Amino acid sequence: MTVLGIDIGSRSIEVVAMRQGKVVEKRQAPTTFNPVKQVMDLLSGLDAHLAVATGYGRKLVQELDLGFPVETITEIKAHGLGAHHLFPAGRTVLDIGGQDTKALSLLPSGRVGKFEMNDRCAAGTGKFLEYTAQIFQIPVQDFGNYALGGDKPPIINSMCTVFAETEATSLMAQGVRPENIALGLHLSIARRTANMLGRVGLVLPLIFVGGVAHNPCMRRLLAEQTGTAPGETLFIPDEPDMTGALGAALWSETLASG
Repeated sequence: MTVLGIDIGSRSIEVVAMRQGKVVEKRQAPTTFNPVKQVMDLLSGLDAHLAVATGYGRKLVQELDLGFPVETITEIKAHGLGAHHLFPAGRTVLDIGGQDTKALSLLPSGRVGKFEMNDRCAAGTGKFLEYTAQIFQIPVQDFGNYALGGDKPPIINSMCTVFAETEATSLMAQGVRPENIALGLHLSIARRTANMLGRVGLVLPLIFVGGVAHNPCMRRLLAEQTGTAPGETLFIPDEPDMTGALGAALWSETLASG
């Protein structure tokens, strides 16, 4: 009996198929401006008994005729389940996605004890990095490595994308190295994120998930700001953007077995 977890995010859609407690397939595609078509294409050829959808577009999936029932869960629950499954010892989860940032404290059982979420502006999200990368005319996937070339990051006071662009442009006019400005932009996110983690009560180990967890500069700065060591008190999955879909698939298995 195959069950599915579907995570419809602002930038990408992930699908995880599970059977008897094991992941049997993973699929991913950009969300684009037609997420329904992208979901249908991703699910093509998958015969499932049940699916659980999460993410900002989870209600869209419930409205589709897929030939099997679809339930939904919140992103908070999905990421908590997925992160705990990957790293049972983890006690705090940080998810930085395309349009929001989530900080979760986990109980020893893996349930979410407390959370904080920024979903009202692009500050501290993947969208912020994508927008500011455009200032440097660098693809967002290369922005982290570019920022690692800096050594003296200036203080970026604004987390608003528009004002941050103004600050970056002004710093460039003052002759500040672009790599340092890029590093300063990353550092502003890392500091904001560390504050969020502090408000939910950071307990180590920390699990870093979401698309931005691919960014090598954010990995390094997060470790510095939280005093964590990668592989010891900071855990990052090999595929950090699949965590939400994994959590949804795990909940789908729970529902199917119940």
